[in-house]
Amino acid sequence: MTADDSFGRLDDDDYPACTMGRAAEILGTTPGFLRAIGEARVITPLRSQGGHRRYSRYQLKIAARVRELVDQGVSVEAACRIVILEDQLEEAMRINEELRGSPSTSRPGGMLPPGRPEEVRSARVELDGEGAEDVGHVDPEDGPLVSA
Repeated sequence: MTADDSFGRLDDDDYPACTMGRAAEILGTTPGFLRAIGEARVITPLRSQGGHRRYSRYQLKIAARVRELVDQGVSVEAACRIVILEDQLEEAMRINEELRGSPSTSRPGGMLPPGRPEEVRSARVELDGEGAEDVGHVDPEDGPLVSA
């Protein structure tokens, strides 16, 4: 490994460069706090060959967010859950944005699927064998189903 390879790792947010003591110092917290959020599986530090925990910059950012919530009075368990949900939401939004930009999923004229739009524009339902009743229509300007 060359010196250039070693220095390149410093820019890698996922490289586990910080020891537990250094990570706790950076965050202004205790090693016990880092162990607690590790047990909650918010972050999973990698281990050195000697078995010591090592934290990446990305993991420190997550731990800092948990710490911020705890400082606001949220319990550690609740803060961990909030951070996990925030991360899941961010990922879902990223995937949604990717899919919206994809030519295979984008549809001209709103969210109407390709095919026979007349079947989509008028929703009809059978009621007690008395025939069909209009229950709504899709306005191409509005997109979703609206009441008639």
